[in-house]
Amino acid sequence: MSEFTYQFRGRQMSGSLEERQKHVENKRVVTKRPARTNSEAKGRRLLTSLLCTCLFAMAAQIAGAGSAAGQSTLATSSQQPPLMEREREIALALSACPAAVASKAAVYVLERSGYVKVRDSENGFTAIVQHSLPNSNEPQCMDAEGTRTFLPRILKVAELRAQGKSREEIDRLVAGAFAKGLFQPPARPGIDYMLSTENTALDDKGNLVPFPPHLMFYAPYLTNADIGSDGKSTSPAFVVGEGTPHAVMIVPLKAHNAATGHDQADVRK
Repeated sequence: MSEFTYQFRGRQMSGSLEERQKHVENKRVVTKRPARTNSEAKGRRLLTSLLCTCLFAMAAQIAGAGSAAGQSTLATSSQQPPLMEREREIALALSACPAAVASKAAVYVLERSGYVKVRDSENGFTAIVQHSLPNSNEPQCMDAEGTRTFLPRILKVAELRAQGKSREEIDRLVAGAFAKGLFQPPARPGIDYMLSTENTALDDKGNLVPFPPHLMFYAPYLTNADIGSDGKSTSPAFVVGEGTPHAVMIVPLKAHNAATGHDQADVRK
């Protein structure tokens, strides 16, 4: 067998024609990138699922559908959220706020008859733990525009739940309030901070799981095309309810430094 010199994967090689052919065949075997670990893959799937499930539900709520609209397949056994110890709920509500905002934001806590205010706002912001599903927690810190438009609906839904209204009744009453102009979508851009690391939501299997911190911007009539987004939950920013008065832009974030104990301790009834 004749020998000759040839290049293989950047190296100078010599050998017979048969040996060269073996190298060529071996080169055809694709070397795959290391696969993600099970935990990494599961985590990515969970995040995508959560974003899709929770944010599309959020769009329905903002559009005035009420406490659990768009979630009929994820119904819970009771419409009344469990009550938390007051100081715990105050801390949870304020954990949604940036530290610079938390110390002067209004704070609401849930009681058996609905929400009650335990501190007035000095900066236009309001901190509250919303329950778009009775067993979910969505701490949020909304600006003055959100306080004007989002907050009345959140308070009314809690009041109706406390009265024993069904989900269907609440949906109908909230939709009617929007139709009459009693509830309104945001009229200008603004922000609802949802920075807490204790956000929870239901995944696609109906399990209550953590939901990542994020920013929610009111963006009436904004579309994904306007911000160059493909609209997917894996995008750096995307719009739900796009093209409507209820459109919001979502920007997922990493964890932040929550409100300090000093901020929380300043709350007085």
